[in-house]
Amino acid sequence: MKRYVGAVDQGTTSTRFIIFDHDGNIVGVDQKEHRQIFAKPGWVEHDPMEIWGNTAAVIQGALAKYMISGDELAAVGVTNQRETSVVWDKNSGRPFYNAIVWQCTRTDAICKELIKDGGQDRFRAKTGLPIATYFSAPKIRWILDNVPAAKEAALKGDAMFGTMDTWIIWNLTGGADGGSHVTDVTNASRTMLMDISTLKWDSQLLETFQIPDSVLPKIVPSSDSRTWGTTKKEGPLGAEVPLCGDLGDQQAALFGQTCFDKGEAKNTYGTGCFLLLNSGNTPVQSKHGLITTLGYQIGDQKPIYALEGSIAMAGALVQWVRDNLEMIRSAPEIEALASAVADNGDIYCVPAFSGLFAPYWRSDARGVIVGLTRYANKNHIARATLEATAYQTKDIVDAMNLDSGVDLTTLKVDGGMVQNNLLMQFQSDILNVPVIRPKVAETTALGAAYAAGLAVGFWKSTDDLKQNWSIHSIWKPNMEESKRLKYYAGWKKAVKRTLNWIEEDKPDRAD
Repeated sequence: MKRYVGAVDQGTTSTRFIIFDHDGNIVGVDQKEHRQIFAKPGWVEHDPMEIWGNTAAVIQGALAKYMISGDELAAVGVTNQRETSVVWDKNSGRPFYNAIVWQCTRTDAICKELIKDGGQDRFRAKTGLPIATYFSAPKIRWILDNVPAAKEAALKGDAMFGTMDTWIIWNLTGGADGGSHVTDVTNASRTMLMDISTLKWDSQLLETFQIPDSVLPKIVPSSDSRTWGTTKKEGPLGAEVPLCGDLGDQQAALFGQTCFDKGEAKNTYGTGCFLLLNSGNTPVQSKHGLITTLGYQIGDQKPIYALEGSIAMAGALVQWVRDNLEMIRSAPEIEALASAVADNGDIYCVPAFSGLFAPYWRSDARGVIVGLTRYANKNHIARATLEATAYQTKDIVDAMNLDSGVDLTTLKVDGGMVQNNLLMQFQSDILNVPVIRPKVAETTALGAAYAAGLAVGFWKSTDDLKQNWSIHSIWKPNMEESKRLKYYAGWKKAVKRTLNWIEEDKPDRAD
């Protein structure tokens, strides 16, 4: 009997396998972190083979710990860190180079060259995206320019490109022995190579980036009853299970939060922070620094689009405080440290470690801690660290209100940082709207599971999914308007201090 659906959640810092029942409850989970490789300032890489090994391990771990058989799974979905890019040999299955992570800024020189001819919004009408180091196309170009074996294989038709969903799906469905080379519309929309109106790879963009179309995966719906293959009996699931759900992590959270109606929004607090608003069947071009992206597509139905605000550093900033400053031993400790003071002591931390993402899109920015006096202590720095995520979210909400023409009235939240009550209360205060956390906070994995389960009829419709959604906590605003305005004015002043730090970059090359 098929009682469960599984989801691989391949994130920026770890990989998890989560098993859900029909009510959307978690019945099994396993997780493994992977290395963050910082070869040079601004460079961020992952080892794709380590990630694939971890994926197999967490699948086996979750099944074994909870005594669940792979045969009990009706389907498997995949969700992933989105723009992170890997190029590998289709015959051996070996990557030519480490995966270049979405946070990596090494492609800044490539982006600046592209911007010279048409500006930062040169491709926005077609892709919904500004030219930025964030997206996949410049990363692929960098690998082909700097790794001779990758370029040679690409010209021969022996190279494959994928974001991490593609890499995981290919390996789960057989790898070099007939694995499916696919990506869904949401991940394809993050490459800067897909036309968001036609949902096809664009020949002019491929020519501009000098990327052969033979390296690209097939674009498929996010939830597809036709499936793209099955897992192998000899693989980590030990069974042949349909693999038919695939969404980039933030779109998966939108799906898991059941934001199926136009105007509904969610914010995910993970390594980065990402706010998505369902904009319906028509793409809305942002005029205020947001991204126009694919929200999801179910089978042959019309795609759903979204407006997105992307923040590079949220939970990653807490990790930095833990690992680099060594102020705390574990991430949850920061809440107690921050709660020991009543306010931030006029300190602001702007984590522009990889430049500023939405709505600024300034790759020349770098992180600052400002307002320091002899009064300041580690508690104030801890509080400023948490508040930075809330302020960045307000930047996004303000831009989204302007683009959509409708003010946000509530914010659905998910991700690891929603366990932090101080942050959630401050988020509600600074936005002046209620913040709502669902019963199942792991909505990213849940969204991938929902997409896969819908495809095989485990859930009959999106109405079934809405019935599963329920509230766990609500935080309501409790801050005087004068204080809210004062705090945010301080944040905007701090943001200005980050700009123009990087004046001129020389092209980065592989060693």
